[in-house]
Amino acid sequence: MKKYVAEFIGTAVLVLFGCGSAVAANTMFSAMGMLPVAFTTLLIAIAFGMALTVVVYAFGDISGAHVNPAVSLGMLITKRMTVKDFAGYVAAQILGAVAGALILSFIIGSKMSLGANGYGEASTFGSSMLVALVLEIILTFVFVYVVMEVTSKVENKGIAGVVIGIALTLVHILGIPFTGTSVNPARSFGPALVQAFEGTEAIAQVWVFIVGPLAGAALAAGLYMFFKKGEEDEDEEDVIDIPLEALTDEEKEEIKAIAEAEGVKVNMDTDACDKEECDCDCDDSACDFDDSACDCDDSAEEVVITVEEKNI
Repeated sequence: MKKYVAEFIGTAVLVLFGCGSAVAANTMFSAMGMLPVAFTTLLIAIAFGMALTVVVYAFGDISGAHVNPAVSLGMLITKRMTVKDFAGYVAAQILGAVAGALILSFIIGSKMSLGANGYGEASTFGSSMLVALVLEIILTFVFVYVVMEVTSKVENKGIAGVVIGIALTLVHILGIPFTGTSVNPARSFGPALVQAFEGTEAIAQVWVFIVGPLAGAALAAGLYMFFKKGEEDEDEEDVIDIPLEALTDEEKEEIKAIAEAEGVKVNMDTDACDKEECDCDCDDSACDFDDSACDCDDSAEEVVITVEEKNI
């Protein structure tokens, strides 16, 4: 339940701050009698990127901070999340986006303009439906692939939020003049639904910003699996056999400390028995015994080191 709550809050924050910044920038410069598209585009792009960066570091350890059905779809296709979690994530993301749009409409006192995506007359460049669809597929493909790649390795955890935020900023810089940039079906659906109460066309056009991002995410997942084919099986589990009899207790503890610092779980398993309980003479190797006798073998104790990856 905690991860679904995190996705709900994270998506609401993204919509409130991202779309809120778009509404504020456009309204402010319209009131001044001018609308410098280049400046407002950069401002809005940075706002979305920073909002997502904050969300990733705030909720990444709880849910992975997808806050985007397209990202969750990519994770589902690459088997990094279950179908049950996918359904729960998407539901939480949509509800969070609607909540964020409702809060924004309350703050600005209007439901007419909440930063919804659009094409045609709703586009600064008057982009057609086909252009909008193709652009959303491309932008989402780039964004989702970056997310999956940067979160695939434990060592990237510290910089993942920054990289993901930069990626979202990048796709917004290109996409805003054409569609307002979605790359996130929940981010598009929330404002479009709330604006529907005022009779805007956003809700009629929102399908483009659902289909496009999902298609782009599927393509990104396919490319990710193509590049990673054969690598995950090799990296999933590394087993190292070390004869314990050659190590001191201090060396064993040092191995554990180093391994755990690298995100590796260390298990030191042994079948050694108490020689005093055996009727035969055992050496320092492991032995199997019953109540009357034990069978000594020459096998060495092993340290089993298993790599455990934790994705953001």
